[in-house]
This record gives sequence, C-alpha cells and structure tokens, in this order.
Amino acid sequence: MTEALRLDGIRAGRLGPEDLAKNFADLHPALTSHEATIAADRCYFCHDAPCVTACPTDIDIPLFIRQIATGTEEAAAKTIFDQNILGGMCARVCPTETLCEQVCVREVAEGKPVEIGRLQRFATDAMMADGEHPFTRAPDTGKSVAVVGAGPAGLAAAHRLALHGHSVTMFDARPKAGGLNEYGIAAYKTPHDYAQAEVDWLLKIGGITVETGKALGDGLTLSALRSDFDAVFLGIGLGGVGALGLDGEDMTGTENAVDFIATLRQTDDLTTLPVGRHVVVIGGGMTAVDAAVQSKLLGAETVTIAYRRNQAKMPASRYEQDLAATHGVRLMFGVVPVALRGDAQLREVELGYVDTDTKPTGETLILRADQLLRAIGQKLETMEGLTLDGGKIAVDASGKTSLADVWAGGDCASGGEDLTVTAVAEGRDAAMDIHASLTQSAP
Repeated sequence: MTEALRLDGIRAGRLGPEDLAKNFADLHPALTSHEATIAADRCYFCHDAPCVTACPTDIDIPLFIRQIATGTEEAAAKTIFDQNILGGMCARVCPTETLCEQVCVREVAEGKPVEIGRLQRFATDAMMADGEHPFTRAPDTGKSVAVVGAGPAGLAAAHRLALHGHSVTMFDARPKAGGLNEYGIAAYKTPHDYAQAEVDWLLKIGGITVETGKALGDGLTLSALRSDFDAVFLGIGLGGVGALGLDGEDMTGTENAVDFIATLRQTDDLTTLPVGRHVVVIGGGMTAVDAAVQSKLLGAETVTIAYRRNQAKMPASRYEQDLAATHGVRLMFGVVPVALRGDAQLREVELGYVDTDTKPTGETLILRADQLLRAIGQKLETMEGLTLDGGKIAVDASGKTSLADVWAGGDCASGGEDLTVTAVAEGRDAAMDIHASLTQSAP
C-alpha cells in the first residue's frame, strides 16, 4: 500500500461496533461479593494506617474495609461518603497506585497491595444501586451560596453546603453537570453514563439547583454573584489550552486533546467518531494518556505520545504510562514539536530532541501524522478582581480567596494536585469554611 493511501486523513468507522464495545468496556470490572470478601481479608486494619494519610480526602480505609469484610457494605459506603461524596468516581479514576495503595503495608512487604480502589467501588456501587442517599439535609439556614463550576470541586462543595442547610445554586458552562468527570476522563474508566448517575444521586440531598449553559465571564459576573448570594465558591477548572506556537496549527487534524476526549464522551455511537490513522499526542499528563489510548482503541494504526522531559518527570503515573504502552502507544521522551507539515490536512510532525534542560540538541525526526492532539496544559481564562498565584486563583488553606466572600478550589486554585480526589477535598473543606463563616455572622 502506498504512503498516499496509508495517510488517509481522519475518518470514522475504522473499527466495527463489536470491537469498539470490547475496547471501551470497563477497565476495572467490579468485584463480586465473594471477590470483595477475599480482597478485604488481606487488610491488616492497621492502627495509624499509612493508606489513610495518603488519601487526600482522609477516608478511614481500614474501617470501611473491615465493614466490607463483615458483610456491611452499606456501612462501608457511608464511611467513604462521609469524607468523599464522589467516592464512587474516585474509586474508578483515582491513581491509587501512587496514593493509598502505594503505601499499603502489603505493598511494601509483598509488592501486592490491598485493592483499596476496587473495594471502595464495591461499597459505593452497592449503595448507589439501591438508590439510597445516606445523608439528610439540615433545616434551611436562609443563607444562599453560588457554586460556579459543576465539576468535582463544585459538586463536593455544593453537597456539603446543602447538607448543612444552605441553599445552593450551581452554574456550569456545559450542557451537563459533572465537569471533568463527565467531559474529561477516558470513557473506559467510567462507562455506562456513570458520571451523570453519580450527579443525580448526589443531588438527592436536596437544596441544590443546577443551571447549565452559564459561564463566568459570559453573562455571569463575579460582582453580580457576590451581590445576589451570601457566598461564592469557584470550581471553574482551567478552560484555556496552550498553543504550540507553530505554523500550521489551523490545519485539519490539529485539535486540543480535551476537546477530543469531550467529544468522545458525548458520542453515543463510536463508529461515527473520526480518528486519524497516524496520531501524535503532545504532552505527558493524564489527558495525554487518555487521548492517546482512546485514539488507539478507536482504530488508529499508530499513536505516539511526545513529551519534552524524561520518563521520571512525566506527570502521568507509571501505571498510566504502562497502560498506554500495553495498548500499543509509543512513548517518546525528551522531544518537542518543531514543525507541522501538510496542506489543508496535517501530514507530518517534526520533533526535535532536547536535553535535560529542554534545550535543543539539533537532532530531529519526522513522524507521519494526520491527527495531532495538544495536551500541553490548561490555563485560567478569565478572573475578575481576584489575586492570582502562578496563573491560578490565590487561596489560603481553607480555600478563601483575596475577596472575603469568595472561595475557590480544584484546578483553578493555587496549590494542590491535578486530581479528582484533591478537587473533592478542596471543595469539601472550602464548604466547611463557608459554613463556619455564614453561621458565625448570623444574627
């Protein structure tokens, strides 16, 4: 087959429905009751357990595993949800291999940790399947809070605020609530519309109104929100994506990885979703891996991740790197894009090698590419009247911003890590600080 025929651009239907269904099946199938009991029995139920310290939301992991071991998974779910109302999602997407499971005593001694993430999913799934919501909202306080951004931080904040009796209005720019969980995570990690099911379950607490299609800076202003509500929480994420700064970025075939993933997540029939034959992903974080693996699962022939630093500095965990490699994704380190070539359609990406200080070595190579996905980090698009720190909203330990009645958390706020579980913790803790502020100032 000639080169011209092999570089056939971006098209749909590279794989049939059966192959796609298999490729996008649940990455980590749920444990059965018997499997959960066996997995739970491996836990030592440590005093001062290192796994709890490693969990950003401070879930009492030995307690909920003991509850599973004794056949009370509903109690286990309540233990989890007390600290992390998005515990079901975090069980699916949290990098447990670098957090709780990495410090598990079993991992340290035997190289095989207790399967904390899968046990957490077992417990939370059981309660959510029953439709039960384990919390009862406190009497209405008469206070109202605006939560801007219905992603992990915003959802966690909204739920905790509603739990304490405050009226919450959530605003989100997208057509659906869920944020990163709905639009930004690989489909094989959360199949069967789990993100929306979790949002619906969370809203059973009551006292939360969701208004979609409303973005800060686009008909929604911080000054108006401060006037209309007693407090404001910002969990708006990072909407802007950096450009490569190369000629040809407007060619067909170049797009942001986050947009590619969002489109995939909202496509009901994956046979209609176009993908290139030869795909290059620029970046080294979780978004890069999710975009690369899903390109391969859609039927791309070659997929390459190009990252500018060495493997040890790659933001995506080693587990995620290995996941990409096992799916046939090529990982290249110490390279940066230096040129894009083609006419109206992208045809080639030229990469330049760099040293440990990311300075060019003068060596280059050319990759065939009809699709290039940018996953080089996101940035805060707009923010009125707030002090910034490193391009993000400056906050203190409780999430309070430079404005007395405004808090922030998640990716848009300074500090922390780019993780769903961290965003949940920040949203929860900010909500508690907002609650304290509102109740202390009450007459």
